[in-house]
Amino acid sequence: MTQAYPLAWPQGRPRRRPQARKPGKFGKATWREGYGGNRYSTKGELSVADATRRLQDELDRLGARLPVISSNVELRLDGLPRSGQREPEDPGVCVYFQLAGKPHAMPCDTYLRVADNIAAVAAHIEATRAVERHGVASVAEMFSGFQALPAPGARRPWWEVLGFVHDRVTLDAVEEVYRSLARKRHPDAGGSVEAMAELNAARDEAREALKGA
Repeated sequence: MTQAYPLAWPQGRPRRRPQARKPGKFGKATWREGYGGNRYSTKGELSVADATRRLQDELDRLGARLPVISSNVELRLDGLPRSGQREPEDPGVCVYFQLAGKPHAMPCDTYLRVADNIAAVAAHIEATRAVERHGVASVAEMFSGFQALPAPGARRPWWEVLGFVHDRVTLDAVEEVYRSLARKRHPDAGGSVEAMAELNAARDEAREALKGA
């Protein structure tokens, strides 16, 4: 099972550089009924608890199962955020859940605060559900790009993903094979998001392992 604390960032998903993160514009959630459904007004700074409730509401509407909000915010025994914490150095968040029987992972580290990154995921789900009303694609189809790779314990070693029989290869060989496989595994070339994410993760691991070799 995916851990809620500390942050479990999904493999194959790039991280935003800390200096590229920005302040969020998500205000404190207050509930009201309005035309077209429920809406949130914005008053004050959003807390992690408020953002979590907002996200849980959206996950319920989406029909998501077994949600886990993973972050560097410590939790109490009841699963709620522990009060009085400082903002963690890494404010990234990833929301894991099951949709249509498939595992999904929605990461966000765009903003400086954990609460804003949680709220951003909630806003994305809300906006995607709204698009579904036009009848062009189902929610499951629109969320296919967030399907999660297998758990780390089930991952293949990077040299196997890249087609080598062992890890005694050169970085130049890795880069050459990566470019060749990327042309086949990219979703635009008939591949899939999952295959491309696995390939990217293998390339990154190979670069780290062969650095200075």
